[in-house]
Amino acid sequence: MARNHTLIARTLMGVGASVLAVGLLAGCSGGGGSDDENVVDQGTSSDENAASGDTVTIGFSGPAADHGWLGAISSNAQAAADSFDDVELKVAEGTNDPSAQIAAVETFVNEGVDAIVLLPTDGAALTEAAIMAMEAGIPVINVDREFSSPFAARTTILGDNYGMGVSAGTYICEQLGDNSDAVVAEIAGIDSLPLTQDRSEGFADALEDCGLEVGARVAADFTVQGGEAATSQLLAANPHIDAIWNHDDDQGIGVLAAIDAAGRDEFFMVGGAGSKNAMELIQSDDSVLKATIIYPSTQAADGIALARLIAQGKTMSDLITPSVPNRIVLDAPVVTKDNVDQYIGLAFES
Repeated sequence: MARNHTLIARTLMGVGASVLAVGLLAGCSGGGGSDDENVVDQGTSSDENAASGDTVTIGFSGPAADHGWLGAISSNAQAAADSFDDVELKVAEGTNDPSAQIAAVETFVNEGVDAIVLLPTDGAALTEAAIMAMEAGIPVINVDREFSSPFAARTTILGDNYGMGVSAGTYICEQLGDNSDAVVAEIAGIDSLPLTQDRSEGFADALEDCGLEVGARVAADFTVQGGEAATSQLLAANPHIDAIWNHDDDQGIGVLAAIDAAGRDEFFMVGGAGSKNAMELIQSDDSVLKATIIYPSTQAADGIALARLIAQGKTMSDLITPSVPNRIVLDAPVVTKDNVDQYIGLAFES
């Protein structure tokens, strides 16, 4: 299949920047000196990071766990804290009310925690509270939904919404081959959310890269009921479909229910996020669901691990630069029957 190099170029730009950075480090330490003079101080080692240090108290706040992915976010954060004998985790009650979450951050600040991991119900609404914590000397680790100011967080950890769309579109391109007349459908989440817009943009870009486009599209609301209703509408309006990307495995339960009710199986489907039930269906290989795209439910757990390093004055040992990055975007890999065993252990329950 003929492919242009737009998406590849974007990737290589990032790789090139990394190579350039390593080259600059080598250049700074070079010059014909002894081997000892060429060694870059890498900060704390992996052994030093693993060793127990001063106990740190970390506050964690996130939205209400009203669907599987958010439930896994909270449970994984607690599991990460439990894995360290030098971390005490204070967990605020999950809420979808920004004012209640602001109050939780204020409580953490008043209690003098050492760091805060925050998945905001609304990034813009929580920005000022996060800035207040930062100004009080408490590092904030922002998870998943970004604040609207760079001064609100020491480190931001994100899933790759655009990358999810690219991964889904690329997989569909590979499966459809040179079938330029293929009908590709999309079942999005909540259209007003930037994350949905990013996923759809990445999907459209990847399809365009292989000469395809979205031929039919509906939006659900990340719920089982919404997924079922939107899919019923999609199937009724399109008597033939070759491939579907459903943005979210939680709503995918309803999507698959609608597909079963309609008796349709002429297409294959790709899911999104990486739920356990989706991966089990992929393993069994007896449904239209053939793949899903990971949107990590371990983001807050990563936040806990990095909050510990930052609060203890440690660094990421595998980086040459002795620091903890201020922005980390996690991968969006495709899970199929060929590699599902690598990912199912981190899958969340829908």
